[in-house]
Amino acid sequence: MAPKLADFEGEWRIERVIRAVGQPEARFSGHAVFRPEGAGLLYREEGELTMPGAPPMRAERTYRWSEGGAGIVVTFADGRAFHDFDPAAPRATHWCDPDDYRVAYDFSGWPVWRAEWRVRGPRKDYVMVSDYRRS
Repeated sequence: MAPKLADFEGEWRIERVIRAVGQPEARFSGHAVFRPEGAGLLYREEGELTMPGAPPMRAERTYRWSEGGAGIVVTFADGRAFHDFDPAAPRATHWCDPDDYRVAYDFSGWPVWRAEWRVRGPRKDYVMVSDYRRS
């Protein structure tokens, strides 16, 4: 059964790996909170990004998730469109000229889930895999 927007509400642990072509692997470890805001959920993640040869750094990001489109609409914190997806067929794309972002969500082990991004562009070529589980 595919999750609905309300199923994401709450706190999650995130473990992320970023594999860029020709670069050492980077890792992110942190947490995310989906909290009600307006007609949807505000997604806020915070954690530590570790890149080989550099000291760990604090990293964070914020998105808004709401119902609509194909099922769930994800926008940037400022309201700009990011992507939307149907949890039953969870794939989406985002074009940020000149870069192509493609995501595949995997909810088959819900409430453990994954977001796998493939990013390609003139100066980008990486895969970012984020694994989520309830805190």
